[in-house]
Amino acid sequence: MISEKFASTTTFYVFFCNFVPMKHELSILIPVYNSDCRQQVAALSQQAEAIHDLLFEIIVADDGSDNEQVIHNSEISSLTNVRFIRREENVGRAAIRNFLAHEAQYEWVLFMDGDMAIPSDNFIRKWLEADVGDVAYGGYVVGIGEPSSLRYLYEKHCEHLHTAEERRKRPFLHFHTCNFMIRRHLMLALPFDERFRHYGYEDVFFGKQLRKAGISISHVDNPAGFFDFEDNAHFVGKTEEGLRTLHQFRSDLRGYSQLITFVDGKHICAVRWCIRLWHRLFGSLERRNLCGSHPSLQLFKLYKLGYFLEVEG
Repeated sequence: MISEKFASTTTFYVFFCNFVPMKHELSILIPVYNSDCRQQVAALSQQAEAIHDLLFEIIVADDGSDNEQVIHNSEISSLTNVRFIRREENVGRAAIRNFLAHEAQYEWVLFMDGDMAIPSDNFIRKWLEADVGDVAYGGYVVGIGEPSSLRYLYEKHCEHLHTAEERRKRPFLHFHTCNFMIRRHLMLALPFDERFRHYGYEDVFFGKQLRKAGISISHVDNPAGFFDFEDNAHFVGKTEEGLRTLHQFRSDLRGYSQLITFVDGKHICAVRWCIRLWHRLFGSLERRNLCGSHPSLQLFKLYKLGYFLEVEG
């Protein structure tokens, strides 16, 4: 009898310790730049409205997009609890997220990129019920694309790294801004570094700052959908911009970039010189392949290495 009572008490204690109260207030914050977020916002709004007693808002801040895209996205203002803010000047991926955090009114904020899809009908509910600590990243899944799409090939090749199980092995290196939840007061106290004005690595540096502050990142299994793949020329251009950003902040990002680690390991000047020479001779041909209809992932890796070393000078 005593053992049965003890077992019952223990079961209740374990349940109580593992119980995570559902969040009842949520600000969903979406920065957009030249992307159509109408379907994404409509899906988020529909899911949030269906949850009883949830106080929510969706704030979309446009970061200096083309006028035609702004007109399209402004249609979301007709949805309940949705606000669209147009900003004439492009301030960059870090500053626009800091701006959104100041605009939010609720303690829990969910950041999403403006080109993500909502792949499940319980996406919002899973976030509200998740044990996220102070910061959590939900990951993303890769949709179906064409073999002629370099972005699709690249994302599909890296897809195994996006699972929650894999991300937990290196929690601070597998953090991205496309789908993460954070307490608003923490975001205001530890904002994104606004030196990062151009594409790339503001999320990596943010993860580093969280680690330095002793704040853990939880990795939950609640992915957003990456279903929209830009054309090859655009993706190569974004990659080059990201590599220039990486070079600009290489001192800040050491230990958080495999490319920097790889380059720093090449102590023999002749090896670095050969890679640089190869890029000077064949970089334009590699780029032509990457922007064409039969892009090679192996060439993409080589091109990125050569481009980075060429920027380094």
